Amino acid sequence: MNISDFRVEPADYQVDFDELRTLREAVFIVEQNIPKEVEFDTVDPDCYHLIARDNQHQAIGTGRLTPDHKIGRMAVLETCRGKGVGEALLLALIDKALKLGWTELMLNAQTTVSGFYGKYGFVKEGDVFMEANISHQIMRLCLEPVSKSSRPVPKPQDSLVEISETKTLEGTLSAILQLIGKARRQICIYSPDLEHVLYGRAEIVEALKQFAINSSGGNVLIIVQDTLAVRSQPHPLLDLAQRLPSAFLFRTPVEADDLQYPSAYIINDRDGYLFRQQSSHYRGVWSPTLPARNRQLAEEFERVWQRCRPCTELRALGL
Repeated sequence: MNISDFRVEPADYQVDFDELRTLREAVFIVEQNIPKEVEFDTVDPDCYHLIARDNQHQAIGTGRLTPDHKIGRMAVLETCRGKGVGEALLLALIDKALKLGWTELMLNAQTTVSGFYGKYGFVKEGDVFMEANISHQIMRLCLEPVSKSSRPVPKPQDSLVEISETKTLEGTLSAILQLIGKARRQICIYSPDLEHVLYGRAEIVEALKQFAINSSGGNVLIIVQDTLAVRSQPHPLLDLAQRLPSAFLFRTPVEADDLQYPSAYIINDRDGYLFRQQSSHYRGVWSPTLPARNRQLAEEFERVWQRCRPCTELRALGL
């Protein structure tokens, strides 16, 4: 198997369980003869899981963080080893631990791969021990707390800005760009079909790219009603999401009322919003700073988000 590229992304334990199981069974149960009852433990549902995928969206590797600050279940398919997949998984897990504010990580390394972990700062601790008939070594990594950049005294909250009306494509694009540009850590988009004329525009895609890169762990949450329409043509935003999968999360409604919702909107975490009563028209209202309306839409978005399912059909395109 020739892997020219791959990506690492968070795994949804419920949605991705079959793929996680297949990976771990292939590596641990079939290849290493570890008993199935040992491999799949009770802590699994409470862990943070990662999955590595190749360009055909096939799962090729996985790893997890447990609630007690341990890395485990690092598995890469035999045909995919030596291509940087394990390294990418490990670095992504370390990065997640840093973002969670953890000050150390531990793992039980099989002694045959302890040198791999040593290259990334893990230090051996204690004696070699046997687990599932395989020799292991406890290893520990001390994490440097993420340094807080020295910042000036926070600026006063933005002044309220009265509602403005958008009537044209240009006005709508301008409002969206301003909302993206002012966002700190989160942007929420509710759209019928990820409107290509808006969210496929080069300037919008570039603004979302800059937000994803510069927001230090920020994300864009997108609810799409008609995933078939999204898949019917190439979409620049989907291409961007493929390159930055941890920043873009997609869900789609399953309840009739949500599927028939006629409006579209975008909100940021700086009290800004743009709301269009009819998603098929550009006419709408917006404000860069109007907390009351922003809060209403944010609460509505969260309620619908929780009712939605992950867009596995979009992920099959590379998300």
